[in-house]
Amino acid sequence: MPFKDKSAMKQRLEFVRLASAEGANVSALCRRFGIGRTCGHKLLLRYRSEGEAGLAEQSRRPRSSPAQCAPEVETAALA
Repeated sequence: MPFKDKSAMKQRLEFVRLASAEGANVSALCRRFGIGRTCGHKLLLRYRSEGEAGLAEQSRRPRSSPAQCAPEVETAALA
């Protein structure tokens, strides 16, 4: 495969462009690009809501940690 030297962003853009076409088979495109259908639909949703910026790598870090102790409790435990 001589032309597989594409960046992840270019591949995502190509996937979204092809999947957004009228009558596109998203399942077949996911197989072609080697991604799961859940991931494919998530990319489409993010692209439709945020544009190209939605296709960029995103942090996997949780936005919050509900079970995290308050800083005062953590300080007291360490003392």
